[in-house]
Amino acid sequence: MNPHDAAKQPGAHLVAEEFGVEDPWALSDNHPLRDPLDLVGRIVAEAARDVDELHGQLTRAAQSAIELLAPIAQGAHSDMRGWDGILRTTGPQIELLVARRGAAYEQLDRAIAAYRRLLPEADAAQPSKAAAQSLGEEKAPGRSDDWAISGDRQVRALEAVEAGGLRFHQSAVYGYIYLSDGRGQRPTVWPETVRRLVTDGLLDQDPSESLYRPGQFLSLTEKGEAALREARPASPRVSAALSRSSNAAAISNDAADPAVAPLAGATTAPTRSR
Repeated sequence: MNPHDAAKQPGAHLVAEEFGVEDPWALSDNHPLRDPLDLVGRIVAEAARDVDELHGQLTRAAQSAIELLAPIAQGAHSDMRGWDGILRTTGPQIELLVARRGAAYEQLDRAIAAYRRLLPEADAAQPSKAAAQSLGEEKAPGRSDDWAISGDRQVRALEAVEAGGLRFHQSAVYGYIYLSDGRGQRPTVWPETVRRLVTDGLLDQDPSESLYRPGQFLSLTEKGEAALREARPASPRVSAALSRSSNAAAISNDAADPAVAPLAGATTAPTRSR
């Protein structure tokens, strides 16, 4: 369970959702000094800290605005407006903090994406440099976001969309991108994977709906359905081929067994009629 309240520490809450760590600084632990995971882990933690600090300042400024506007709710109106406005400097301060917090969220999103690309599971799915060079002109150079569909990430994303209800969201308050399924839960699918599949034409993202609420519905395109069909029958086809191969081998072995096969040159004795 996430130990951080999204309403109080949205930065730490997002890091915990993505990586399952209570303390964002844990992302840089147990890595050698100057190791990429150590460096980027620190960037993630610093970005999460900045988001939380700016969110705290924005919350306090908003509370001040509420207190200034409270007399209006109580019916006061004649002497509320001063030469510098009802909210005085609080209004501009809120606007500035909203912009700064939005920029901090963008930095945190970029840092999280960079950290993901450095994880061992992402590296394991990438071809080695020597292997990539040996392909020569047979294969186009990899894209910078190939890590998002490496391993089984593409298939899992396609299956999640096929299950129905998957939507692409952007938080209206915090600005980060996330996914939710038909039950309002976050699936184990990365937004970057969905973005890549939309770009590749495997998924369709409904632009007629708002990103904020209810979110943009995702569906499989014909290309996506074909990719999912191609990925699924691979194991059954292999099993069936192995089964046929085993049966053929068994028949061949039986035919070659002297106890079963007739002797060369032998003839079948005629049956006697009564």
